[in-house]
Amino acid sequence: MGSLSGIQRPVVAASAVALASVSTDLREKVWPSAPSDSCLSSEQLSGCKLDFTSDPKWARVSDISVYKSCVTKSPIPVPSFRFPMIHVGNNCLLNNKASNVASFSALLNVYQSAELAKAPRPIDYAPSVSNRTSTDAVYRWHLPQPNAVDLSENSKMVVVLLGWLGAKQKHLKKYADWYTSKGFHVITFTFPMSEVLSYQVGGKAEEHVDLLVNHLAEWLEDECGKNLVFHTFSNTGWLVYGAMLEKFQRQDANLMDRIKGCIVDSAPVAAPDPQVWASGFSAAILKKNSIAAKGYRNTDDIAAKPAMSETALLMVLEKFFDVILNLPTVSRRLSDVLVQLKSGQPSCPQLYIYSSADKVIPAGSVESFIEAQQRTGRVVRSCNFKSTPHVDHFRHEPELYTTHLSQFLRDCVRGSCTHN
Repeated sequence: MGSLSGIQRPVVAASAVALASVSTDLREKVWPSAPSDSCLSSEQLSGCKLDFTSDPKWARVSDISVYKSCVTKSPIPVPSFRFPMIHVGNNCLLNNKASNVASFSALLNVYQSAELAKAPRPIDYAPSVSNRTSTDAVYRWHLPQPNAVDLSENSKMVVVLLGWLGAKQKHLKKYADWYTSKGFHVITFTFPMSEVLSYQVGGKAEEHVDLLVNHLAEWLEDECGKNLVFHTFSNTGWLVYGAMLEKFQRQDANLMDRIKGCIVDSAPVAAPDPQVWASGFSAAILKKNSIAAKGYRNTDDIAAKPAMSETALLMVLEKFFDVILNLPTVSRRLSDVLVQLKSGQPSCPQLYIYSSADKVIPAGSVESFIEAQQRTGRVVRSCNFKSTPHVDHFRHEPELYTTHLSQFLRDCVRGSCTHN
């Protein structure tokens, strides 16, 4: 679940004990591709609610990868910055000298290679990273596709995708591809599982968030008229968003006004609930073998229970988080982030995508938070997908998902939300 809520190093030992109780194959599986689009029915739309209550200098960018020293010029204008890897549409620019990294300690250097330069033109950066694959990047910048619709308008926005617990770059690529096809710049941000398991308050994980915030702040300073949209996944992405808001506010409160929209997928639970945290970690460990990966397609699915091995894992994790979440330093850090998310969000519109079938984040928790945000005068939209599993709404209902994204971006982000 939330990577910034205070997970201490002892979780490694507890996770090892829990893993020993399961006989499931824990190897990661490739995320299935989305099914073909289907027409939306009135039943599908019945769970969706609408509540309606702003040119800078450009430079041709050198497409730099940390895995190569050669440079390829991009055919389209993009903001001046440095970064470790560039994706243009479905094409990834890599080097045949790519190698694998042996330790996550090199991630800080990878982040530094993604620095958004203030110089008038991009600066090549050659970090001292070896033995690293392209899938290990913690965050990555994706350029708009050259043939994207509304390229001139949407390219003024950067969509920041904050991944769920256990998500990798390849899992977020489907979302990034959709946004870049509409002309948006996209940053995909994930935490390696090892960093979440070894989390310490003020440690390496938070350093990575600091670096991303600093890079975005520099980019916003240099690129007048450019703005941000955040798209978060599960409580992990949502809590990372809260930590970023804290840092934006400390640096320059005016940066909050540059955030023009927030999309929350499969979250939140705005309280330190050990059962929710245990469910999130279990889902991240077991992946598609977890009960959390199953939606409600029939009455059998509704009555389905976790396997004995998963039940044992859940029991261990729940007892563990019952202790960890009550540690003073952890409790204070989590409380600060939750206060920011409850009462210190920017005034931008919000879209909540969730499901009654989610076995990690209860739909009631999401709806309670939505109501609380509406009471503060926020513009909020929401859609209950009813039968889709945790952070899997796009794969199961691609047309419904993208329809609501498009409407939200058109009505609430690019323009001002109107009352309906």
